[in-house]
Amino acid sequence: MSPARTTMVPRTLPLVVVAGRPNVGKSTLVNRIVGRREAVVEERPGVTRDRKELEADWCGRHFTIVDTGGWLATADPLDAQVSKQSEKAIAEASVVLFVVDVTVGLIDEDLEVARILKRAGCPVLVVVNKVDSSQREADAWDAMALGLGEPWAVSALHGRGTGDLLDEVISLLPATEGETESTATPRRPDDAEIIDEVVDLTAPLVDPATGHTVPRVALVGRPNVGKSTLFNRLVGDERSVTHDAPGTTRDAVDTVVETPEGTVCFIDTAGMRRKSRTERGTEYFSVLRALDALDRADIALLVIDATAGVTHQDQRLAERIGASGCPVVVVMNKWELIDTEDRPEILLDVGDRLAFLGDAPVLKISALSGLGVHHILPAISAAEEAYHSRIPTGELNRAIKSIQVAHPPVGARIQYAVQGANDPPTFTLFTNGRLQPTYLRYVERGLRERFELGPTPIKIRVRAKGAHGSGGRKR
Repeated sequence: MSPARTTMVPRTLPLVVVAGRPNVGKSTLVNRIVGRREAVVEERPGVTRDRKELEADWCGRHFTIVDTGGWLATADPLDAQVSKQSEKAIAEASVVLFVVDVTVGLIDEDLEVARILKRAGCPVLVVVNKVDSSQREADAWDAMALGLGEPWAVSALHGRGTGDLLDEVISLLPATEGETESTATPRRPDDAEIIDEVVDLTAPLVDPATGHTVPRVALVGRPNVGKSTLFNRLVGDERSVTHDAPGTTRDAVDTVVETPEGTVCFIDTAGMRRKSRTERGTEYFSVLRALDALDRADIALLVIDATAGVTHQDQRLAERIGASGCPVVVVMNKWELIDTEDRPEILLDVGDRLAFLGDAPVLKISALSGLGVHHILPAISAAEEAYHSRIPTGELNRAIKSIQVAHPPVGARIQYAVQGANDPPTFTLFTNGRLQPTYLRYVERGLRERFELGPTPIKIRVRAKGAHGSGGRKR
């Protein structure tokens, strides 16, 4: 069984949806199938809330597996959204794995999910989870009362019975374009033939249709600032559950979408809080997942609640983005709630508190109404282009000469400059002495303006004649 890949999940792949009420082991089963810990798992209900799509394969058959939030028959508005997400996934499914818990037995919510699945009309496999020993197998047959056929007894935690279950899953999957009959119903390999792949989550994401690298854009921010609402607005679909309670998003959810500016992979992350407010549990792993998403992102959207202004935690998150080395676009959400006379002061405060981000653009939007959201994609495109910029050595040195003529340095001169790397643009300045930090900032501004480098970080290294080693700085 191969783990989930970091390539785009083509829409032509059949969908296998894992459904059921909360806390029956759906995410554990998904992790078992994809061969890695992708879904957050904890022994209490309601941990998974969004649909999480992952590519998996078994015996050479590729499919998309969808981890859904648990279906709940309650009047709570958040639970209703989670249930709606589950029903939407079921409607798109090629096969549904309906998971129930053998240790609890059937309850009313299991029966309600069974009624929904019968109306859906797609193939359903009843998966009785937590059958950790042969003594539990007899209890699994109680699931016949659901009226959806014979149950499959498995232990997602230990892997017991999952191979036979997957054999049945791929036998029910429709053939995809380009598959032959032999590849649609492949031979099950021996255990010795099943080799897990090494997955590099930082590897470039490539669009198979064009061969171009797809930028990863991570939405980061404190809890309850509107990241998931903005994510839904950007991808054009209610892919992440949104609610006015902090901490709704648990996983980092990747969605690749076509936009007028090209293909983009958006990553919705859990809100990050101070360590003192992060329990060692679901929220702890969610923060780790969000930081991991930031580390593999090409661009970060720092979402800030305009009604609260830039908080100390926003500054800490901005510092974390700066440390990752990726460009940042600051998004002031809920802008429509700010009185007109207060807006200039808020923008001045943003410029003051986030000055270390350099020329990062500040966009004023309303994720709820869509106000200003159309400015985000062009800003992302400009940031990506600047991040990959490569300046010819001749043009760079003419610019350096012009910068020094306009404002000569004191005590030293830049004799020569080269761009040693991009992603982000990295410049080495060869000097005949030490340059003051203020002059280096002046040089950086000059290069940024002349070559339209926008919000991308810039690394400037100085090699002074007679100095030992070299100094470096990143903006």
